[in-house]
Amino acid sequence: MAAAISAALSFPCSRAFQGCGDFERLASRPAATRPLRSKGLRAMAQDRQAPAVVEKLGIKVEKEPSDARLRELGVKTWPKWGCTPSKFPWTYDARETCYLLEGKVKVYPEGSSDEFVEISAGDLVVFPKGMSCTWDVAATVDKHYKFD
Repeated sequence: MAAAISAALSFPCSRAFQGCGDFERLASRPAATRPLRSKGLRAMAQDRQAPAVVEKLGIKVEKEPSDARLRELGVKTWPKWGCTPSKFPWTYDARETCYLLEGKVKVYPEGSSDEFVEISAGDLVVFPKGMSCTWDVAATVDKHYKFD
């Protein structure tokens, strides 16, 4: 017990939590196994509100959109499509928005030489109307999609 209290004294905010069994248990762990501090509620809320959307080679990718965002878009009501690992050309006759449930793909837009956009499970992706590209599917794809 004395060792746990001693370890707790070196742990941030230890004085406020002395005597708390859970705190003393965590503080007695080696530093590498202690839980990380949270970012704070305000920072986490900002992260959820403003998901990073990256546009590369004309393709917009939103990594890990929130469940609320997916509900707002109605993603679960969209049709599904899938394919096994393969490589094929594709042209978008309309703007497509898709959400990858599983899989990993490198998309090579026509005229971009060896540049590609990598998309994978958890990505919300928008392909512009008129884009011609090659899909190089490394892991089986399952996705919801919608054409505008």
